[in-house]
Amino acid sequence: MTVIAIDGPAGSGKSTLAKSLAQALGFVFLDTGAMYRALALAAQRAGVAPNDEARLTELAQQIRIEFVAGEGGQRVLLEGEDVSNAIRTPEISALASRISVHSGVRRAMVALQRAIAQQARGVVAEGRDTTTVVFPEAIIKIYLDASPEERARRRQHQLQQQGINEPYEKVLQEILERDARDTSRPDSPLRIAPDAIVVRNDGWTKEQTFAHVLALCQARLGHSP
Repeated sequence: MTVIAIDGPAGSGKSTLAKSLAQALGFVFLDTGAMYRALALAAQRAGVAPNDEARLTELAQQIRIEFVAGEGGQRVLLEGEDVSNAIRTPEISALASRISVHSGVRRAMVALQRAIAQQARGVVAEGRDTTTVVFPEAIIKIYLDASPEERARRRQHQLQQQGINEPYEKVLQEILERDARDTSRPDSPLRIAPDAIVVRNDGWTKEQTFAHVLALCQARLGHSP
């Protein structure tokens, strides 16, 4: 199994990059962020409070999350239901950030992520601890970064495309709060792995980011993944 792991803060473009890389290389795209979002949706539906680590951990150990091919690309299934759109709301995003700080939840989700990866020949995984905790043995580690202002602009545009209009100042504040939670949590905080390649993509298009990282991956893989 060949693993390419991508970490970075919210809004840096990890999901878009990982999805494109997986398609180009013929690998599975493991969207760890979507998995936490799916868990957050399940917790909301079950009425589990975001600070109830015991119940959240139990839910994470029992939950069934799958990635399947579908119209428009890969879809996320929660207990067989397509929740690809339902997990992308600001409310679920914020909830996922809150529940992901719990150690029990993270252990259960890491086990699930590794189990999914074991079934694939090659995986492109993205998240906030994929290079440091989930797949520390990954053959290629990328830390994708951009300024908070750039990431807030991207996030606002993404929300607008979904028909959600949020003020830029609010989106920026949410980005800053998310950064603070991700980097300060006691379990698996967001950090740059010592052997990760740092890519800062302020002012880059998603196509430019993809081309740059694809070239890095092809060089490391010898053009033959």
